[in-house]
Amino acid sequence: MWVFGYGSLLWNPGFTYQHYKLARLNGYRRSFCMSSIHHRGTKEQPGLVLALDKSEGSACYGLAFYIAPKDEKDTLDYLRERELISSAYLEVSVEHVDTDGTKDTAITYIIDQSHVQYCPDLSLAKQAKIISNAVGERGHNAEYLFNTVAKLNSLDIPDYGLERLETEVRRILDAKS
Repeated sequence: MWVFGYGSLLWNPGFTYQHYKLARLNGYRRSFCMSSIHHRGTKEQPGLVLALDKSEGSACYGLAFYIAPKDEKDTLDYLRERELISSAYLEVSVEHVDTDGTKDTAITYIIDQSHVQYCPDLSLAKQAKIISNAVGERGHNAEYLFNTVAKLNSLDIPDYGLERLETEVRRILDAKS
């Protein structure tokens, strides 16, 4: 079994895997399009987390984690508890492509575009304001962004949109201190 990670799973998978590889998922983009009322925000002050948003002509680069058969059930149980906490994500099987062109099927989590927590097309300024202020069960929303950008950079996966967002969030946080 493969699991495709594109956000916090990159730097905090939380499950046992045998190995991972760089992979691309076509037809989706990584986007701060999900309001977070648990992990990185609250119902009173929602944060934003990344989701895979269906987008024709787009591609999202991330990691495909290989899960040994003996660990599949525990991994799925863990991921379902973590990712399906508010049912804004849908668990789907997708085809990913690695750097050698090999195609495999992976489990991943995409945004349910009909869910109330789906918030597409927020401006960079609006995203930065939300992320710089929100805190949830798993910590400050800005930490989530910073860790994701750092991991993407360490993997040589450019995401200029997230880098611009990080710069703006740091500017807001610096102005507060």
